[in-house]
Amino acid sequence: PEVINGRTHRATVVDLSPWVEYEFRVVASNSVGIGEPSRPSALLKTKAAVPVVAPTNISGGGGSRSELVITWEPVSEELQNGEGFGYIVMFRPLGSTTWTKAVVASVESSKYVYRNESITPLSPFEVKVGVYNNEGEGTLSSISIVYSGEDEPQMAPAGASALSVSAAAVEVSWLPIPWNRHTGRVLGYEVRGW
Repeated sequence: PEVINGRTHRATVVDLSPWVEYEFRVVASNSVGIGEPSRPSALLKTKAAVPVVAPTNISGGGGSRSELVITWEPVSEELQNGEGFGYIVMFRPLGSTTWTKAVVASVESSKYVYRNESITPLSPFEVKVGVYNNEGEGTLSSISIVYSGEDEPQMAPAGASALSVSAAAVEVSWLPIPWNRHTGRVLGYEVRGW
């Protein structure tokens, strides 16, 4: 802290965080050294302000068919800057110019799910998440790409063949399904016999 002239009995403390409780002590100093600190002042809370820190780790994906799941890392309490804190979620299909905006009023929230039957599986969306409190809207995150939920695979594996390897075993093989918007990520196959 800045050293204050010995004849001054008042100082303005700057660069404090909004909506945080502080207490203060004063120490006297001279050419010999620094004395004992005063007793702490009463707790004083700074005024609220618009939040300036946006959520981080914007991602998502997964979910069910016709869903867009958006997740983020919540903003810590000391960076919320006031009461009435919440999140603003904005998203649009990749290539679109119009944003859809949703408000998530819960401080603890870290997820938003948008449901709409018109969403096609594995569609890319541009997503950004911002913050607000009773003082106003704050900063928005940078844009992240999040994919809508998948549907079950719409095509069967091709080229299935079977080869008898013993009296009790048959080896079955097939061509893998290539990844695309309509097949999604194939996590596994099921082999059925009769």
